[in-house]
Amino acid sequence: MIKALLISLTVAAPALATTQDEVLSAELLPGWQMQNGHHMAGLSLQLAPDWKTYWRAPGEAGIPPLFDWSGSTNVQSVRVHWPSPVVFHLNGMQTIGYHDGVVLPLEVTPVDPAKPVSLRAAVDLGVCNKICMPAALQMQAELSGAGQPDAAIRAALQAEPRSGKEAGLKTISCAVEPIADGLRLTAKLDLPAPGPEETVVFETADASVWVAEAQTTRHGGTLTSVTDLVANNGAPFALDRSAVKVTVLGQGKSVEISGCPAP
Repeated sequence: MIKALLISLTVAAPALATTQDEVLSAELLPGWQMQNGHHMAGLSLQLAPDWKTYWRAPGEAGIPPLFDWSGSTNVQSVRVHWPSPVVFHLNGMQTIGYHDGVVLPLEVTPVDPAKPVSLRAAVDLGVCNKICMPAALQMQAELSGAGQPDAAIRAALQAEPRSGKEAGLKTISCAVEPIADGLRLTAKLDLPAPGPEETVVFETADASVWVAEAQTTRHGGTLTSVTDLVANNGAPFALDRSAVKVTVLGQGKSVEISGCPAP
């Protein structure tokens, strides 16, 4: 996060010639009511050609989007469904996100499914091309009745990562060892390759834990990936293995696995 902010600041001069409205437009898509009473809405982000924005785990130099739904009415929770992202490499740094645009499906759980929902979103995110700049969005949508099917939202849902079972995962295990300022996690997966190039991303339940870019190798059907986890106190800590999320990104495909048990 610090690296990303420094990058943004160092390009402040040329950024003055570019405004948010020139590179980003956004819309809340009202979508439809699901059989369980939830609403499936969507956040449509349209970017200027060659511009990109970031995934929930954007890499060491990326800026994760932040969502605030507190201005909404009759909303208990909002779950963001993330389509499979793309891996970018620039100046020796890896970031993860979307180029040109993306639709993020939003599964809205109402307090009372029988009443209309007023969804209000405040979103902070980063957008980048040759320069990076912060963006802030304020949007709202009224969700009532059955709504209408939306092809863009459905396509984004279809682009979500497959589960381990769907992707043919046989086994997964994580060895954890202490290091001077945290933990080193080594994951071994018996998993068919989702594509010719594989990138593994680790996430923990604690968003304050810094996760290093993973080093990944494959030997036959076994994928091995190693990362370092550093907490705010700069010391080893207790890791909730059940809450570790492992995402394997391939070209156009990805696999998301929840939990990483001991060997």
